[in-house]
Amino acid sequence: MSQTPLPEGDARALGFDPDRLARIAPAMEAFVANGRVPNLVTLVARRGQIVHQHACGVLDLDEDAPAGMDTLFRMWSNTKPVAGVATLILYERGALTPDDPVAKFLPEYADMRVHNPMEMAPVAAKRPITIRDCLTNTTGLADPGNAPMSYRQQYRETLETLGWLRPKEEWEEARPHNRERVRALAQLPLAAQPGEHFGYHVGYPVLSAVLEEASGQRLDAFFHDNIFAPLGMKDTGFYLQEGQLPRFGASYLPREVDGEMRLVAMDKAATSEKTVGPQRVFSAGGDAGGLLCTAGDYARFGQMLLNGGELDGARIIGRKTVEMMIGNHTGDMAMPKLGRGFHWGLGVATYHGRGQPPLIRSVGTYGWSGAAGTTYFADPAEELLGVCLTQVMGAGLIPNNTYQADFERLVYQALV
Repeated sequence: MSQTPLPEGDARALGFDPDRLARIAPAMEAFVANGRVPNLVTLVARRGQIVHQHACGVLDLDEDAPAGMDTLFRMWSNTKPVAGVATLILYERGALTPDDPVAKFLPEYADMRVHNPMEMAPVAAKRPITIRDCLTNTTGLADPGNAPMSYRQQYRETLETLGWLRPKEEWEEARPHNRERVRALAQLPLAAQPGEHFGYHVGYPVLSAVLEEASGQRLDAFFHDNIFAPLGMKDTGFYLQEGQLPRFGASYLPREVDGEMRLVAMDKAATSEKTVGPQRVFSAGGDAGGLLCTAGDYARFGQMLLNGGELDGARIIGRKTVEMMIGNHTGDMAMPKLGRGFHWGLGVATYHGRGQPPLIRSVGTYGWSGAAGTTYFADPAEELLGVCLTQVMGAGLIPNNTYQADFERLVYQALV
């Protein structure tokens, strides 16, 4: 493995106008300078070679330590593509299939029932929840946003175990292990029939438990042994490793202060659960911050997928399995989080381009984002990869905080 996460390439030889590519850095610096984000780390690669990498800003707005290409970020839902790959590793080995019922591994999910506001009691589910449902956000499981008010009294103890009815600080202190939460979730009636409604994220904690049962390993160990170690993603894990604290920063939340939106720290590095533990939150969907990762490590993961499942001689999954992962697993289902023009694959969202004006990307481009402002995209047609990372929850609450869209636009406008 080279000193950089991927080999450095000549931008002009790889089909970029270097002057136009150079527009990315000052544009990202402007978002930091006007206080919309504390930092931005960006990386662009084409045909497996880096043509742009840039870091600006600071790790913590109360200090002056600069962010760098080795900065560690809470990836939140950017963990989901990794979960998709982990699932498909087990699929290739014959340990599971996407259409296996979750109940094959978690018996408490057999004979699920569905809340029906027109009936006195829940009705039987038409079919079981599958592993594919977990990956595509179509389980029908309830979440705090769609659970009926009647749940609050009828299932109070269960909802407290899930953390839905307890103050966040109190629940974090006594946070149950994922397996306990998954058992509790199975006690609730479904909010919709499996496969018929898009409900973001709620199936991923269930998937975490499935992966552990199917692999016989704790999730962090399975990810490390089968993805991170083979790919040389030495900085990636669910918790800080020894010596990493100086590269880990604060996470922020926009709040109105004196009539304007400002960044307020919500998680400081030294006191973060990622630093002090207890180390017991290993979630395939990104709960509690998900994976910690650098731009370079995530680029290696993304390049592996672009290469058809292999990088630097390490074969993680097969080429046709990658095609399956990024394919359309949700048909024409309406998905409010994505809007028209996208479908869900197995852990990623893919642009199909139908039903809306074209975007500045190729049909077939896939990727995903995380709650604290991280994002990545991969364009197989252009053999192109982009990674853009910061640490702001709800960054869009700040007016004109369009750094993700600007980054993508500036990458594509530089192609010639």
